[in-house]
Amino acid sequence: MVLDDGEVPLPDALPDWDYQMDLHIRRTIRVDIDRARHQSGLTTGARLMMSAVWTATGSNLSGPAQRVGLIDVGINTVEFDVRLSGADLGGRLLLDSALLLAERRIDAPPSTPRRAGSVLWSDRETLRLQGDAPQFPMAVIDFTRTSFPDDAAWHLQISGGLEGATMGSLLLLVNERNAVTTTAFQNAARPRPIDRIVLSAVYTDAARVMMEHALSHEDFSEEADYPDGSLGSTLLSLFDQLFPGQSITDVRLRQRQSPALFGSDLQAAVKIFEVS
Repeated sequence: MVLDDGEVPLPDALPDWDYQMDLHIRRTIRVDIDRARHQSGLTTGARLMMSAVWTATGSNLSGPAQRVGLIDVGINTVEFDVRLSGADLGGRLLLDSALLLAERRIDAPPSTPRRAGSVLWSDRETLRLQGDAPQFPMAVIDFTRTSFPDDAAWHLQISGGLEGATMGSLLLLVNERNAVTTTAFQNAARPRPIDRIVLSAVYTDAARVMMEHALSHEDFSEEADYPDGSLGSTLLSLFDQLFPGQSITDVRLRQRQSPALFGSDLQAAVKIFEVS
């Protein structure tokens, strides 16, 4: 993975990642063409290629990253250089690399690959982009041009039903007039102590809004089967992180009977202002 200060091995997770942080990933794969053909039952001259595809579980988006044709013999060294926009990502980033048959083989025996795109070998790398804090798309705008209070620092907008895609349902709006908050998000990849405090406040408030939205839906329950990447799935995952071992019914009742106590419970669950 390529960072501002050089390359580092791909980690398991980027806990400080947000949607403004683009990713630059490099991967080197060595392919023994002769051995690959032999083990796949292919004849000499069968053309092969390497392909890389990315998938983001949070946004439910995917796409081709790169394709590289391979030379006919010997050891091929493939260098994948992938740049991904943070706005397209979220959840877990899956990077699939595959060795493919490059073209259709008309006279191939039935027991060997014959269709273009047949997978001869594949491998997957996984990078978790979301930690315990809720993550969502965001935009920096001037609140004086909106119906929001001019001096508010942020607003989490939730729209659509629980079955809808998270990426299309959540939008964090940050007031560009509030320099402290906008700077904190600009520094989210390498936050200063003051930035961590601001981000903690934003995430705590966002978690409160998301949980209140979820609990307002009577059909939000442990038994609900929401599609992967949906708002309901995201909210259910956040509930499990914040209130492990507690039932949605009990938490919903506490939120309605004592909103102040619910707010304090949530602050404790998020560990507000617990910075390192």
